[in-house]
Amino acid sequence: MTVNVPLMPLLAGLGALLALILVWRAGRRRAKAAAEAARAGARLVSLAGRVLLGGAVLLGVQWIVVTYSNNTTLLVGVLALPDLFAAYVLTKALTVSTLDNATRRRGGQR
Repeated sequence: MTVNVPLMPLLAGLGALLALILVWRAGRRRAKAAAEAARAGARLVSLAGRVLLGGAVLLGVQWIVVTYSNNTTLLVGVLALPDLFAAYVLTKALTVSTLDNATRRRGGQR
């Protein structure tokens, strides 16, 4: 039994299959880019939440110590501790650089 398929419908079918694959890959790239953008936004919100929570904790501890303590050493320590945190964060932020968006196509290091 032989099947006789004309050349034009065969080429049209292969072209349609190729177009479908290309559209699928383009959609996948867009979805990947959208997911990465969502992750970047979530990182920013997470960072803001941690900063606000940390600031509130430090403020609360400082307020309690300043209001209810007469110990000068404790007062200086509580007021100096946030300066140390700020110095550490600023030093790290200004000296470390990361490449979050450095993705290579087709893998491998160059």
